Amino acid sequence: MTAVRSALFAALFYLWSAGIAIACTPLLLGPPAGMLGMFRIYSRGIVVLLGLFGVRVEVRGREHIPQGAALVAPKHQCMFDVFAQFGVLPATAFVTKKELKWIPWFGWYGQRAGNIFVDRAGHSTALKKLVRDAKDRFAHGRQVVIFPEGTRTAPGAPGDYKPGIAALYREIDVPVHPVATNSGVHWSARGQRITPGTIVFEYLEPIPPGLKRAEFMRLLRERNETASERLLAKGL
Repeated sequence: MTAVRSALFAALFYLWSAGIAIACTPLLLGPPAGMLGMFRIYSRGIVVLLGLFGVRVEVRGREHIPQGAALVAPKHQCMFDVFAQFGVLPATAFVTKKELKWIPWFGWYGQRAGNIFVDRAGHSTALKKLVRDAKDRFAHGRQVVIFPEGTRTAPGAPGDYKPGIAALYREIDVPVHPVATNSGVHWSARGQRITPGTIVFEYLEPIPPGLKRAEFMRLLRERNETASERLLAKGL
């Protein structure tokens, strides 16, 4: 039953993705706001699709959702962690690897929406560009989303927090918003296996700017990991 359900979900998910990508191609000629609106509709469509297969999506900690310039640092367990942010945050700009930049439609839309593409092999040059681009997005009231683990981590596995977010935090003057989740329990990290239940995204108390590197990393890891473990323990 799980295999059949997951296969049907995957087929509909890719059909929805391809359909909206092609239908919204003219938006590439318009302003970034049009792209953000399209991504918001896309995200909400996925939520509806998940609901058809017994997966609810719940957002907690709405009082901590930033409305202006902020750095958002979610726990990362599955691909839905990306799509979900479009439906919650008012003006997202994702930090992502440069290899995704030229993927048809996905990369084109990301560029038009103002995402930040990073050369992971660029070291100090890449970091300077990341800081410069992030400050530009903050100046326009955007929420820059960066996954501090760099890649998806299985539910319950300890997070390997990369130094990039600490380096970015040192150079900026905006709060950092951790986000806990249990998404990987209901949407598999490396595929489309769907398990009924409730996916929760919990926006946590923001970390203020100006802390020492070690204290910032401790708080970020502690808040994301503790809250995510709590969600997993509840078995939603």
